[in-house]
Amino acid sequence: MSKSRPDIDRTRDHLNALGFLHAAAGLDTMLAAAVKETVAPHAFLDQLLAAEIVGREERRVKSMLRLSGLPTGQTLANFDFAFQPAIERSRIDTLAASAWVRARETVLLQGPPGVGKTHLAIALGIKAIEQGFSVQFLRFDELLIQLRRDGHLPPSRLRRKKYLSTALLIIDELGFETMDRQDASLFFRLVTYRYGRGAILITTNKSVRDWTELLAGDEALATAILDRLLHHATVINIKGRSYRLRDLEESLGIKP
Repeated sequence: MSKSRPDIDRTRDHLNALGFLHAAAGLDTMLAAAVKETVAPHAFLDQLLAAEIVGREERRVKSMLRLSGLPTGQTLANFDFAFQPAIERSRIDTLAASAWVRARETVLLQGPPGVGKTHLAIALGIKAIEQGFSVQFLRFDELLIQLRRDGHLPPSRLRRKKYLSTALLIIDELGFETMDRQDASLFFRLVTYRYGRGAILITTNKSVRDWTELLAGDEALATAILDRLLHHATVINIKGRSYRLRDLEESLGIKP
């Protein structure tokens, strides 16, 4: 499989011209290994194409993660399930397969502050991106700013907004502030539009029975929103100690 230098350079130029940038970058190393191990030509071609596929996928995931707004560093691999035994690992693993994203369903993570809701939401968002879905992560206060800004837009322009068009919208920290009637109506419009069109994951410190109070005390509006969110939904209630308080106790040498 020995090649002259001009032949290798020409092959690299052809690969670059075809857009096979990762294969072109690894050509020298892979060719040297193939010669050393006497790899058959068709097997070498397969290895070269596989390297291109892997490189493209890594670039896609990196780009989608950057565009998603997902915070970095919080994955399922570093989530401490042992500290939070109330969470069924099997349920989270099922959600990590992202079938619910494909089916445009809802996941609701409920529980007090510090129990890992946001960590799990981010980790599931990363899994969704790895499996080919677009994701946008927004804290609820950030989402409200966008909803207020776009409140006057007609549906034809509104539907192009990322919080409506993305495959999975993650809304973090819903429930810390009560919405007024205008904000509640804007949130209702969002939920109504995404119903059956895109998946939603919400983390909240409020149980479902408290949503009427959260939504300006409007029972009819709360019922309409929950009817859509919970029609096809997975609700996970997390009850346990706060990770942040645990870390503080450990830093101070306090035993729980």
